[in-house]
Amino acid sequence: MNRINYKHFKWLLSICLLLVSFQLRAAEEELNVQEVVFSHIQDAYTWHITEWGDHEISIPLPVIVKSQENGWHVFLSSRLHEGENYQGFSIAQEGDYAGKIVETLSSGEVVRPLDFSMTKNVCGLLLSCTLLSILILKTAQWYKKHPGKAPGGFFGLIEMVITYIYEDVIKKNVGESYRFFSPYLLTVFFFILINNLLGIIPIFPGGANLTGNITITMVLAVCTFIAVNVFGTKAYWKDIFWPNTPIYLKCPLPIMPFVEFFGVFTKPFALMIRLFANIMAGHTIILALTCLIFITASMGVIINYSMTVVSVVFCIFMNCLELFVACLQAYIFTLLSASYIGMARIKD
Repeated sequence: MNRINYKHFKWLLSICLLLVSFQLRAAEEELNVQEVVFSHIQDAYTWHITEWGDHEISIPLPVIVKSQENGWHVFLSSRLHEGENYQGFSIAQEGDYAGKIVETLSSGEVVRPLDFSMTKNVCGLLLSCTLLSILILKTAQWYKKHPGKAPGGFFGLIEMVITYIYEDVIKKNVGESYRFFSPYLLTVFFFILINNLLGIIPIFPGGANLTGNITITMVLAVCTFIAVNVFGTKAYWKDIFWPNTPIYLKCPLPIMPFVEFFGVFTKPFALMIRLFANIMAGHTIILALTCLIFITASMGVIINYSMTVVSVVFCIFMNCLELFVACLQAYIFTLLSASYIGMARIKD
């Protein structure tokens, strides 16, 4: 047992030393933690993989922009490396358009072109949607080939998850209309779960921070907002504009109707912020802990090695926590969406 533990300790120490050796140059230059963190969690026109020495290894993505002066342009983002200008286009390094493609007009004015580029988040979205489609179609194909049989292994796990979400989340919270809303709610659950799990993977093709992007979470929240309010019953809208409260809270000043109507918008807003903040916070903490290795590189060997061990241990712990949060946030978003839909389907 001691021999095994000693081997494990040597293995962990070797990883720590390897991490430090790759970044010895950090002792000679100041590390901008904010720049490192935000460069990893923000969208980009290239898919960064790693760095080898001073050379960045990344996958250039297609840039599709429409100029205000000479129409459409299609080229690879490698043309815009390190702020280079190509056909009047470049990536802004600072200002309101920092990190975005801008166009320099013949007059010298810098403007934003119509941008339909395939960014890292767009490619990550296509990847996750493809994986989700394959997952569901393969599961359906198994049931078609094995009618009346109970699945095992991976397909058994998928059946267990679907059954739990369907029976204990959707059916119990939505009510009589649960069959109608089940496809949407199951799709939302697996879409968020897959994107959360892919975001934890630090290497290609993972690492796209989709559910940590407020645009993605906003679209999901808007979909729930539409499902709640478009399919809401008359009783639901009556409780909003004429709630069952004392009359002095409804007239002459419509205090409670205003509060209830305001809640129509705060519920999807809470869905959006909760998912966005939890996922982005986890990614930020892991990146900040990793930066400890490089920040302490100039503080001496003993301090640097000690902080490397601390950073690696805490990063492992945070990744395990992120795995739990990835599943939890998909469950919470689906549960709250089902609850909001169920409340909107109330009857007189």
